[in-house]
Amino acid sequence: MTTIVDPQRASRAATRKTLLGTGIGNAVEWYDWAIYATFTPFIASQLFSKADPASAVLATLAIFAVGFVARPVGGFLFGWIGDRIGRKTSMTLAVGLASLGSLMIGVAPSFATVGVWASLTLLVARLIQGLAHGGELPSSQTYLSEVAPKEKRGLWATLIYTSGTAGILAGTLLGAILNMTLSTEAMNAWGWRVPFLVGAVLGLYALIMRSKLHETEAFEGETASEKRAPIWPQIVTHRKQALQVVGLTVGLTVIYYIWGVVAPSYAATVLKIDRGETLWASVVANIVFIAALPFWGKLSDRIGRKKVLWAGAIGSAVMHFPMTWLLKDSAWQLAVGMSVMLIFIAASAAIVPAVYAELFPTSIRTIGVGVPYSICVAVFGGTAPYLQTWLGTIGLSNVFNVYAVVLLIVSALFVFTIPETKGKDLTH
Repeated sequence: MTTIVDPQRASRAATRKTLLGTGIGNAVEWYDWAIYATFTPFIASQLFSKADPASAVLATLAIFAVGFVARPVGGFLFGWIGDRIGRKTSMTLAVGLASLGSLMIGVAPSFATVGVWASLTLLVARLIQGLAHGGELPSSQTYLSEVAPKEKRGLWATLIYTSGTAGILAGTLLGAILNMTLSTEAMNAWGWRVPFLVGAVLGLYALIMRSKLHETEAFEGETASEKRAPIWPQIVTHRKQALQVVGLTVGLTVIYYIWGVVAPSYAATVLKIDRGETLWASVVANIVFIAALPFWGKLSDRIGRKKVLWAGAIGSAVMHFPMTWLLKDSAWQLAVGMSVMLIFIAASAAIVPAVYAELFPTSIRTIGVGVPYSICVAVFGGTAPYLQTWLGTIGLSNVFNVYAVVLLIVSALFVFTIPETKGKDLTH
């Protein structure tokens, strides 16, 4: 008996497989960063000396920063793999390495058991995760952009920040549940390890899913000589595009860290708003963010990428000061401020994965995006929380706010330098 295969059903199944394999790996990366920040006090008390708790927390945060330093190296390493061996291989190795890092943290022996080796284990694990995370974004967004139908590439690109934000929400909510259900003694003893072990399992699942994906037609269509062509001459040739990636990213990464990452902590520590209330305000705002992403992605497929990028950068710049002034002493102010800002931030976040991929040729699409993007995020995004806090402590908060708006204007100006890439064929 002959089995008749419905082409449309098979196509939908392949699409779901692609989106799930790409999205879950990206979610795991963002989840890892969220849970490290959430469980910093517990990590500090278990993997560092308890003789000086303040120094232990600072050391834990310093190792968090090490992950940012490793990102550009990961962008280069996995970018090279993606452009030489394949996007699928790069994605699979990146999520596997991230899973290994989570497992190492989850099973790391305590400082009381092995002394400084506990701290060293954490350092190595974060270096591994930093490398993996530096390679994850360029690999996954290149893969996604190349497999997406060109008339829907803007919509498909929204999966990067949608899945990433879902990962942050999952990590945040898991942290809240554990803190509510476990005693302080249980959290210190073993509870803080649970999220990292969960991350390791999720990473393993993502690795299995990605190993079953097909390589992109754009990469498969390259000749052997094109895949073996020297990387550096091509990077030099496309240095303008690399600079454009930095210019488009600089405003987005700083404003996203301010409102998408740091705002709840700032509200709790500086404005003394209840931590539980700031958590739920953040959850509400991030749900608004997820809902806004496909709107902007679809719009970019209709009216073009440049108009949407301008809306994101200029809208964020215009609304930053009013939303900052709104935030005073209440969780509802935080929820409104974050939601409004994240709606405009979503305009750029939704489509930059597609825009970046559309700027480069197939032969250096992964590394061409990965290196400048990772450097920009490390230099500007990674330092934004520290710079905001430092300037705030010396009474110069408005200086930081002006800095953020200026960077948004820089990103808006860089939009003038890029061609309209909507519907571009990525097989060339």
